[in-house]
Amino acid sequence: MPKTERRTRAEMLDRTRERLIAAGREHFGDRGYAATSMDDLTASVGLTRGALYHHFGGKSGLLEAVVRTLDDELCVQLRAILRANEDPLAALAERARAYIELTQTARFQRIMFTDAPSVLPDAIEETSAACIATLTEVVEQARARGIVAADVSPIALATMINGAMADASRWVAAAPEAEHRARLEEATRSAAALVEGLRI
Repeated sequence: MPKTERRTRAEMLDRTRERLIAAGREHFGDRGYAATSMDDLTASVGLTRGALYHHFGGKSGLLEAVVRTLDDELCVQLRAILRANEDPLAALAERARAYIELTQTARFQRIMFTDAPSVLPDAIEETSAACIATLTEVVEQARARGIVAADVSPIALATMINGAMADASRWVAAAPEAEHRARLEEATRSAAALVEGLRI
């Protein structure tokens, strides 16, 4: 097979994969995993079940691809925040605020916090571990600079911060529409205060 033909086929497969992931984000996010029909999902982008099974092996495989896509997109934005600030605690405080804000969409909440933990516990554990590892590095930097107590366990603290921010995100998202803005401001302000409170 000529190189051009191979490249064209690879590009076509990539486009098909991207279309299915985009459809998965929409259907899983709007209807939920259990209520999503694979026939409806594939038909919505002019594809067949065969294409879905070829790329993802089935419904749960597509959900995992959607989860990893959402997580990758979020991580890119959060890492940029950490890189933009030389003070590790200030960076961590800004990251905490941003995490809560960036995870407020109904689709993110449904996919990442409602469906994925029950359908894909291993994948969620893996993405959580990656976040904790990043947070651990930042706490280690802060401790090395003497702005966090030397007896603090970076990984224990990182685990606590990670869990607290996820819970805060869900708490904000659960607010009645009329109270959402106020609750978001309360949560982001409190998250920053929580992190800055580690400074010695």
